[in-house]
Amino acid sequence: MPLPSAHDVALAAERRTAARLLLAHPLVTSTGPHSDTFPLIRRHADWLAQRFQQVFGYRLLVEASYARLFKAGLGPGSGHRLQRPSTGTPFTPRTYAYLALALSVLVTAPEQLLLSQLVADLRAAAVDAGIEITDTGRQAERRTLAAALRQLVDWGVLVETEGQVTAVADERAGEALLTVDRDIARAVVAGPLTRSRDGADLVRRAADPGFGGPRTYVRRRLVETPVVHLDDLTDAEREWLRTRQRREAQAFSELLGLEAEIRAEGIALIDTDDELTDLRFPGTGTVAQAALLLVDRLVGRLRPEEAGHPAVGGRLVIGVPVPDGLLPGLLDELIEEYGGRGTWQRGHLEDRDGFLAAVLDLLVRMRLIAPAGRVRADGHGLPEEYDGTATDGRSVTDVSGARGQDPAGSGWILLAAAARYATTVALTPRTAPSPTDDPAKEPTR
Repeated sequence: MPLPSAHDVALAAERRTAARLLLAHPLVTSTGPHSDTFPLIRRHADWLAQRFQQVFGYRLLVEASYARLFKAGLGPGSGHRLQRPSTGTPFTPRTYAYLALALSVLVTAPEQLLLSQLVADLRAAAVDAGIEITDTGRQAERRTLAAALRQLVDWGVLVETEGQVTAVADERAGEALLTVDRDIARAVVAGPLTRSRDGADLVRRAADPGFGGPRTYVRRRLVETPVVHLDDLTDAEREWLRTRQRREAQAFSELLGLEAEIRAEGIALIDTDDELTDLRFPGTGTVAQAALLLVDRLVGRLRPEEAGHPAVGGRLVIGVPVPDGLLPGLLDELIEEYGGRGTWQRGHLEDRDGFLAAVLDLLVRMRLIAPAGRVRADGHGLPEEYDGTATDGRSVTDVSGARGQDPAGSGWILLAAAARYATTVALTPRTAPSPTDDPAKEPTR
């Protein structure tokens, strides 16, 4: 096979750069923080639109001043939440409500308007929608509204021509002149609003893979989540992945520069450049450091000795229950060992329940730990029985019980991917068959 020419290599690199940017930032403007790469998106717009549609079922809209990748969701509980840039605090339901109300006003707003007029129109829209909002004169409420408007500025929906939207949080009722980009405002919402009965129906419909079926849904899960454990998938999705995983790994590498890490328990796509994520782990800060240390100790305590390779008679273990009381006990140990060094925030150390909740929230989002008795993100229930063996001696087609039950534990399951972050690695004799496209024949951790 002839080697690709320099032109072909450069072309592939440009397309990969543009695709990666759109995947990480689905709304890119010509004047925003990624304006230097925007010309690449426009140059390869047709190719990108075709590939995103074929691979993920995502629609790409490229205009003169912006590009919008309309992603589909993965179902309830699987969203990538918005956060306040200054504090990292997640948006509350109230913040999302203000964001939606502001968008409903801005899609038909004049090109320029005063901040006070926008707030008045937003309040009127809330009344029309039957949404009760508390007094925007309260400090906490004003800050919540300011966070929603700040997000619209970051997206390019609003331009602060004079003053800033954060003036709405000023007790002296500051003013600002805003310029509105109605086209971007209309492109922000990606879900099928007109066909949805309510919020829950909107989330469900947005996650529908349509004609793509298992192929499209699995690809979305692979690229949008830190790790996909096999028991997260339905039988049809698991069977499709079992027969395609090597080819899919190659496709993800070519399109997005991602490396597939394939194990008997599941698959993770690794970005060696650490760009395609809104959640970094290991990370900096008290919560991230404590989470990493907690995972290490959990794996050391709970790693199942009987786990092995299903293809050679081993037992596939995707999750193990966390004993009651272990989590707060381990956190106390970590605070005792590391809390006095002065680098951990005092607020976390003084509120241990809140500290543990924040740590667990991070680990859940990273798919390293999960609530016991959960259901799939798209609402599908997961089967409860599994005999611990491969059904045909070669492939894992039934993994319904590979996540341990927790009848009297803490309500948490430690997942297989957590072993990736343990400081000690358990090595097993190389007795398993050589890797193939069969997930049962991949080495376990």
